Amino acid sequence: MKYFLMYIKQTLRFVLKPMSFIPAIIMMCLIYSFSAQDADESSQLSYEVGVKVLTVANDTFDKGWTRRHIEQLSETGQFYIRKTAHFTEYFLLAVSVAFPLYVYGVRGIWLMIFAGSFCVGYACLDEYHQSFVAGRSPGKRDIAIDSLGILCGIILTRIVGWTGRMTVFRPLANKKDE
Repeated sequence: MKYFLMYIKQTLRFVLKPMSFIPAIIMMCLIYSFSAQDADESSQLSYEVGVKVLTVANDTFDKGWTRRHIEQLSETGQFYIRKTAHFTEYFLLAVSVAFPLYVYGVRGIWLMIFAGSFCVGYACLDEYHQSFVAGRSPGKRDIAIDSLGILCGIILTRIVGWTGRMTVFRPLANKKDE
């Protein structure tokens, strides 16, 4: 029975470990779909996100802003909304790429190199892809913002992974050593 359970555990690991990259694939598809939007669609989405975020902020902090004021703030804040979106989507991509690599044992500087190179390469390809979309153009500033999000995502993954190994999963690490 003990060997049977061990076999089941190994089989599950063999099947489930590769599936840990599915969130990264989903993030890549999501980023691609945002980049495939033409300039008008993209602007409208940014505007709507701004209105929703500012409406929540207005309700939460009881600012007393009118609907028109919220719309004006969203319109004038488009640059910051778009750049925050760049940072956030690449932060999430970096976490979804770095975490499975961390689980596979890629750690330290190698995690930074592998996950970082992959994500920055994807950011470059994404900007190149935008050069073929109506009204859009590639931007070095966007790649820099994407790279900052990637760096933060990988660092967070390293902190969470290390903390987990030193606390929650420490007993499992000790069992392997025995």
